[in-house]
Amino acid sequence: SKSLLLVRASIPRFEISVSVICCWFILLVFKISWLVPKCLYSCLEGNGSFASAKRFSTSATAVCLQSLQQDIIPATNKEIDFDVKFNSCSDVQTLKKLHTLLVVSGKAQTVFISTKLVNLYALLGDLSSARDIFCQMSSKDGYTWNSMIAAYVRLDRFRDAMSCFEEMIFTGEVPPDWYTFPPVLKACGNLVDGKMLHSWVFKLGFIWDVFIAASLVHMYCRFGAIVIAQDIFRNMPLKDSASWNAIISGLCQNDDSDEALGVIGDMRLNGLRLDPVTVASILPACALAGKTLIGLLLHVYVVKHGLEFDVYVSNALINMYAKFGFLEQAGRVFDEMIVRDIVSWNSIIAAYEQNNSPAFVMGYYQDMQLLGFHPDKLTLVSLASVTAQLGHFRNSRSIHGFIIKRPWLMEDLVVGNAAIDMYAKSGVVDYAHRVFDGICTKDAISWNTMITGYTQNGFASNAVDVYSMMTADLDVLPNQATWVSILPAYSHLGAVRQGMQIHGLAIKTSFLSDVFVGTCLVDMYGKCGRLDDALSLFYEVPRTSSVPWNAIIACHGVHGQGDVAIGLFEEMVQEGVDPDDVTFLSLMSACSHSGLVDKGYHYLHLMEQYGMKPNLRHYGCMVDLFGRAGKLDDAYDLIKNMHVKPDSSVWGALLGACRIHRNIKLGKVASQKLFELDSENVGYYVLLSNMYANEGKWDGVDEVRSQARDKGLKKTPGWSSVEVTNKKVEIFYTGNKSHPMCDEIYAELRLLTAKMKNLGYIPDFSFVLQDVEDDEKEHILMSHSERLAIAYVLITTAPKSTIRIFKNLRVCGDCHTATKLISKITEREIIVRDSKRFHHFKDGACSCGDYW
Repeated sequence: SKSLLLVRASIPRFEISVSVICCWFILLVFKISWLVPKCLYSCLEGNGSFASAKRFSTSATAVCLQSLQQDIIPATNKEIDFDVKFNSCSDVQTLKKLHTLLVVSGKAQTVFISTKLVNLYALLGDLSSARDIFCQMSSKDGYTWNSMIAAYVRLDRFRDAMSCFEEMIFTGEVPPDWYTFPPVLKACGNLVDGKMLHSWVFKLGFIWDVFIAASLVHMYCRFGAIVIAQDIFRNMPLKDSASWNAIISGLCQNDDSDEALGVIGDMRLNGLRLDPVTVASILPACALAGKTLIGLLLHVYVVKHGLEFDVYVSNALINMYAKFGFLEQAGRVFDEMIVRDIVSWNSIIAAYEQNNSPAFVMGYYQDMQLLGFHPDKLTLVSLASVTAQLGHFRNSRSIHGFIIKRPWLMEDLVVGNAAIDMYAKSGVVDYAHRVFDGICTKDAISWNTMITGYTQNGFASNAVDVYSMMTADLDVLPNQATWVSILPAYSHLGAVRQGMQIHGLAIKTSFLSDVFVGTCLVDMYGKCGRLDDALSLFYEVPRTSSVPWNAIIACHGVHGQGDVAIGLFEEMVQEGVDPDDVTFLSLMSACSHSGLVDKGYHYLHLMEQYGMKPNLRHYGCMVDLFGRAGKLDDAYDLIKNMHVKPDSSVWGALLGACRIHRNIKLGKVASQKLFELDSENVGYYVLLSNMYANEGKWDGVDEVRSQARDKGLKKTPGWSSVEVTNKKVEIFYTGNKSHPMCDEIYAELRLLTAKMKNLGYIPDFSFVLQDVEDDEKEHILMSHSERLAIAYVLITTAPKSTIRIFKNLRVCGDCHTATKLISKITEREIIVRDSKRFHHFKDGACSCGDYW
């Protein structure tokens, strides 16, 4: 025992102290309460900070012991500087070490230290630990409450922030102060709560605090209450840069760019300089209002005051130039940036994507990856659009695969909608629908994108089905974008009654004044054969842009009323509306359907007076105009003298004209060009085959059909649709015998054929493209889809009511003759819309004058 005493005496006293403290800490962590003095344990248990410490695992304990060896030993000589320790915490693990040290030293029980822990945990992203400390605190001051609310807002937990504010009010421990309201106003989720917070601000006398007032302005602007925001801003006794920036950005967000530019002038008159936030806010307003000169002057201001190196200002400049279509200037700003962030890369990629210059985008994307920037959801949205523009299905699959491998991206609704749009624009609607089905919670954009995808790819019936599913979903309400998407589908099917329902909804919801909804309704009525309704509705919608004018001109064109279309164009110019390239395309198409060759040629050259050059669509329309008039040599000369290389649409127009006028020699030239440019389009093989069949050259027919079969191409089946009284659309295919009323339909057709023959009808077998007997040829002609639809309507509708038929292909000459006679026999007006135009049959005559 004597030797033992000697050994104990040799142990330094401070080492004994360290050993004791370490043992106490281990006991505390594992809550072995029977070895811990009750007074110490109760003291620590009452401290909220201990709630986090007692959750640590054994491994955390080892780390904390190491921390104690490093940090507590010097405490025997001097007090630990916890401010330095707080500043050194750059990650959660280091903060937990400090938290442990504070618990052991007894410092964590103070309100000030606990609040600092709440702040730091939240700043490092560990909101759970911050909330635990906050809830365990026995007393809280205003700083504590404000810190917790700000922590929620910083991490976008806005509902929790509002709940925390409500708890603060309910407990009544401390009233809200100046620092409470700015983050709470940012977290506000609706205008009702915003007005409630405004009342609290007014009640507590903080209404003219410059920071709170600016937050109120920002909040009201977010919810579109711009008048209230302007009133608050106008009555502020003191305004700083943040206040001016709040009202300017708010006006820009609410598409009031002119007012925002006016506020900029007031700001300068008050002696304030534009800071980077102001410039970054106002540049998008210039782009939105088309104020090119002001945008350029702001760029000069930016360079003059040295703001061009601010990354936010540079990003805003790129976006502004992109909206103006000045891609060279946007690229120059990007190239001169010293520091770039992910927003910079997204901005330049979106600039080229939005201006239909996808070729440059992939280069920027590769540079972005080489410099270590990882694509975010906005990058993927732009890349999806670019891939669709380029028509690269393999790249679409690659982008989709990239998204699937990152589940958090697939769960993002914006990314999912972009993937649907990408596949739909690439023409792969089955993949688009697969992505659509994989989205758990769909919004209106998801439904609208799917409807538009089906409509634009010619699947109008599928688009109508998706719209019906959308209306059955009580969680999503159709909006004006939905109606703009579905109305073209109704136009394609000729479902005028269903289109009229959308018209009623537009009136009920006051969206008839929306130029796009109104224009789509005008187009729907025109394409469904109700030209008078289209014209009367046209004068009810806003006509300050060329969009509605283009629609009504095109409607009269497809109805063969070229003179009326020209009169509307002249009225448009008199009202001061500038025509665009679509206007001239609609005009030339109207001239084509009416045989107005000289007028059409005049409008082709008139484009230059409006600063426009004809594009391929204009030349294709002009070739069609010459071709319909039988001027095939003029059409061919125009093609040879074009300033751009002709594409398949131009040669296709020439081939169609050769088919009408039976010019096989020139038709071979056109078909050869078409097989080089677009060898996968079965329509061109069909046209050439029909030309050979008309001349009885069956060897040529077999050769062309063999070429199509070798490529795996199938002829598009002819069909006709008709909308019956119960709002159901009936579709008939050529030779169809599966309809429930098949026997009655063919019996009616045989009766009509007999009556037509009494009026001198002779079947034109040149439109039968099979080498069969005459009896079989007559039966084939009688089985054309439009005749089946007409017979069905005659059986099922009241006498002398108007018949409206919609056909996907050009009506043949024999059916055109037959329909004229049927209109005379039945005393009915029959309106047929084929793939080219409308035919109004009445009293044995057609509105086209046999020119189509």
